Amino acid sequence: MDEQIKQLEADLQELGSLAEKAERKRVQELLKQEQKQVEKELSVKKQQKEQQARREADPAAVSKATYTVKITNYAWDQSEKFVKIYLTLKDVHKIPSENVEVNFTDGSLSVLVKELNGKNHNLAISNLLHPINQNDSCKKIKTDMVLVMCKKQTSNNWDCLTKVEKQSKEKAKPNVDESADPGDGLMNMLKKIYSEGDDEIKRTINKAWSESQEKKTRGEGTMDF
Repeated sequence: MDEQIKQLEADLQELGSLAEKAERKRVQELLKQEQKQVEKELSVKKQQKEQQARREADPAAVSKATYTVKITNYAWDQSEKFVKIYLTLKDVHKIPSENVEVNFTDGSLSVLVKELNGKNHNLAISNLLHPINQNDSCKKIKTDMVLVMCKKQTSNNWDCLTKVEKQSKEKAKPNVDESADPGDGLMNMLKKIYSEGDDEIKRTINKAWSESQEKKTRGEGTMDF
């Protein structure tokens, strides 16, 4: 670890020296970009060294300070080949990549992020809507984010992420009788509103009904209960 830090510091110093001597704007910009990348790598290595030093100095204290919280907030989308799950976790890119453990089965996945800001973070999703290929699934660590890539076994579109969500959506759908008269449905709805409504709602419906009867008498329309 110390040797890696020394090498990065030497690279950073040499890049700074080259940037001062460079005259062409494009070369200067490329050197600045590389400087930023090396600075980022150096920051990560230094933080890893500090964490390692704390663990070695007092392993018991680190263990006591670390507890596990459940990840409940995440987003997902899909491409033809992958279902992608996005976990936003501040500073996750600064911890060692081996601290982010992702396990897959054909129908589930689990994520464990260890020792991030004094906590472990856990996500478990079971009963995926369709099977995935666990061997070709993977994780990607980005700035403040873990991206979980689930390889689809087939290229079919996923309506939702899990079978439970699918069942919930189907239960929530109203039963529609395509052969029923649309007018009957409206009358049933009005009757329900009338029976469950307060006095003001009932007066409003009675008024509408009376006006409909007048229109019916004049041949303009109907509104029957």
